[in-house]
Amino acid sequence: MSFIAPRLNVIKPSASITVANRAAELRAAGQDVINLGTGEPDFATPDHVVEAAISAIRNGETRYTIVDGTKALKAAIIEKFRRDNQLTFSMDEITVGAGAKQIIYNAMLATLAPGDEVIVPAPYWVSYTDIVLLGEGVPVVLQCTQQDGFKLRPEVLEQAITPRTKWLMLNSPSNPTGAIYSHDELKALAEVLLRYPHVHVMSDDIYEHVLYEGASFSTIAAVEPRLKERTLTINGVSKAYAMTGWRIGFAGGSKELIKAISTVQGQSTSNPCSISQAASVAALLGPQDLLAERAAAFQHRRDRCIELIRDIPGLSCEVPPGAFYLYINCAGVIGKSRLDGRAIASDEDFTMYLLDDAKVAVVQGAAYGLSPYIRISIATSLETLECAFARIAAAVANLS
Repeated sequence: MSFIAPRLNVIKPSASITVANRAAELRAAGQDVINLGTGEPDFATPDHVVEAAISAIRNGETRYTIVDGTKALKAAIIEKFRRDNQLTFSMDEITVGAGAKQIIYNAMLATLAPGDEVIVPAPYWVSYTDIVLLGEGVPVVLQCTQQDGFKLRPEVLEQAITPRTKWLMLNSPSNPTGAIYSHDELKALAEVLLRYPHVHVMSDDIYEHVLYEGASFSTIAAVEPRLKERTLTINGVSKAYAMTGWRIGFAGGSKELIKAISTVQGQSTSNPCSISQAASVAALLGPQDLLAERAAAFQHRRDRCIELIRDIPGLSCEVPPGAFYLYINCAGVIGKSRLDGRAIASDEDFTMYLLDDAKVAVVQGAAYGLSPYIRISIATSLETLECAFARIAAAVANLS
């Protein structure tokens, strides 16, 4: 009998982390690998945030805090939700965790019974379905095609709801596609959800501030206030403020749900890092002009990468209105052969080919639930992106 728990048999390691690790291994072996698989802004954490962390250390803020966040950080989060999203929460409706991922994990463990269903529109962030499985739930994956803008249609949602449906997961702007649900699109989904009071919504808004060309952001609890009690609105400081390693995510939800999430966290990690919490207060309450500046930089990279993709036969890409990823359709290279005679039969094969031949690490669309695509992150310098696409172009040209 295996010592390892059977629950691990139904999940797989994060594809983006796997790609990053493989790229690091190749680099350690002396190979010049460009990693476009990791969703991590290349900007520095803002100076005033860093200074807040240093001050916290010097002031002795290095002890345990309240399990689900300090009062100072919860107050800052309440102000953020009011300022940015027109959402009102009280202290006992806010939870803070070691990243948005921990909030999602805690929520699934706190609410799912074996066999409960969670609707997950695809393409989806790679961890959603596996977190549901760890909570003994059943992911119900709904394909959202490129023709539909990679977004869930209300009639498709309604057809998928059953008496066992407990959650709908929404991510806007989306990882991996950058798709954004408009106010009206969220309103249409909300009209369906209002007919099914047993279904709750997990709104993952982590890319809220990475918007292009004047795109606007809406979150479903604000669009339809009657859903607020049934919605867990999740966000964090990692993407907007380049604080991925600080590990702070947060959410607003009903008192009952927030208490349950805190109970799970209290028996796992306890509080998030006290120093990171102090830094996050400074991020949320400090100057916000850097958000638009950094979004503009991402947009410049996006526009240049779209130009480069258009010059590569067999690849195409919808222009994303948000987030810092490109979800590239690679249907035109499927069925072709490498110089060594091996066929490119899937987007995973194409991903491995780019790593082997071009020394460019990307993530296959299959990991996000919709093929044939590859996802690249543009959260790196334009010079690096130019070099990477030159390598990809040469590798594609070598296919026959």
